[in-house]
Amino acid sequence: METTIEITKITKHLRRDTWNAIEEFNMLENGDKVMVCLSGGKDSYTLLDVLLHFQNTADIQFEIVAVNMDQKQPGFPEEVLPNYLKENNIPYLIVEQDTYSVVKEKIPEGKTTCSLCSRMRRGKLYATATEIGATKIALGHHRNDIIETFFLNLFFGGKLEAMPPKYKTDNGEHIVIRPLAYCKEDEIIAFAEAKQFPIIPCNLCGSQPKLQRQLVKQMIAEWEATYPDRSAIIFNALKNISPSHLLDSKLFDFHGIKPTEQSH
Repeated sequence: METTIEITKITKHLRRDTWNAIEEFNMLENGDKVMVCLSGGKDSYTLLDVLLHFQNTADIQFEIVAVNMDQKQPGFPEEVLPNYLKENNIPYLIVEQDTYSVVKEKIPEGKTTCSLCSRMRRGKLYATATEIGATKIALGHHRNDIIETFFLNLFFGGKLEAMPPKYKTDNGEHIVIRPLAYCKEDEIIAFAEAKQFPIIPCNLCGSQPKLQRQLVKQMIAEWEATYPDRSAIIFNALKNISPSHLLDSKLFDFHGIKPTEQSH
């Protein structure tokens, strides 16, 4: 358990890193209505907490609405999030869609359910954002998620791609932001424990131990143990890209390379 001094330090780190991401990628603007997607996990609770802090302290004026999606998983404690949000006077909305039954019907036993589940969840959340007039959709992905996604795409997808800190949805209707993009997972874990957030585990996908993401997470942890700060170096690499030193002709005009004319 972290000490009070350590938690104070971690809180400052999380707020600093979040604000740096907000500023660098212009995530928030005056008049925004931010739909914070609240799953009941440590990341989304932390995201909500930090954004509420900036709502009270930053020069930018914006609204927050916490939105949770009840996916009708067996045993889901549906009273936990409403109770927490009411106790803390946070505007919220609970949307319901039985993705659990669909996933169980469509995906064979033992196969990964994450892809179908997240696709259906995304569709419902985007529709909800339109209904409530949200100008930004905030997700709780952090630095570790971004690094892991990069390696997943590298090893299993054959592409150099991670998670953008800010993007427009395919239909062009929504702006999605990831304010925790610079935040470290271990600090989020310590923060969530200190705050005693009422965590709700995902029994649908969390019970699948052979996910490729878990393998990548373990690989990175082993690197970090042998070479401290390895994750920070990898993350910095994602911000320091040289298209001319890769092989994608769509990003760099290799055909147009000509020698510099010599002056006589």
